[in-house]
Amino acid sequence: MGHAGMAAAAVRYLRAGPVEPLPRPELRCVREDERAPVDPGEFRRVLGNFASGVTVVTATTPDGPAGFACQSFSSLSLDPPLVAFMVGRTSTTWPRIAHAGAFCVNVLAARQAALCRAFAVSGADKFTGVPYDAAPATGSPRLTGTLAWIDCTVHAVHTGGDHLIVVGRVSALGTTADGDGEEPLLFHRGRFLPPRA
Repeated sequence: MGHAGMAAAAVRYLRAGPVEPLPRPELRCVREDERAPVDPGEFRRVLGNFASGVTVVTATTPDGPAGFACQSFSSLSLDPPLVAFMVGRTSTTWPRIAHAGAFCVNVLAARQAALCRAFAVSGADKFTGVPYDAAPATGSPRLTGTLAWIDCTVHAVHTGGDHLIVVGRVSALGTTADGDGEEPLLFHRGRFLPPRA
């Protein structure tokens, strides 16, 4: 079975029924009696120097809309058109999105820090008071006022330590007219960067 066949099998599995959150993996690159090569706090501090854009990944599920804030998003391939994001294996929202088999990536504008914070909260009704419509290909929630949106189906899911690497095949995408000239929301060293004056 090739990569495409494995991805299709994974998506069929995810669509087959409720998906339980994966337990946090017991992954170690050193033995118990060895010192870890990198301190987790130092890892966070150093990697925090890389500024990233901020998105909200959304999906339509049988229980209603689902979504979470995500800064680990990137384009992956032009032919075929693929994007990727990373999500923690302990996420309670990801299994709902995985079961839907489709999602929309909403690229946030600098003025949408409060929206990002709302979608970063676990267990809350994140869509209360948030306007959205249905993305054209999958029907996933397309949040109003974002800079851009990318409508995708789940193409593949790979393990990456304590995260999952989700690859989406792009079905439709676009930018918003009111986003012309606007700056994106950026996260750097544990905080949002203020827009340039």
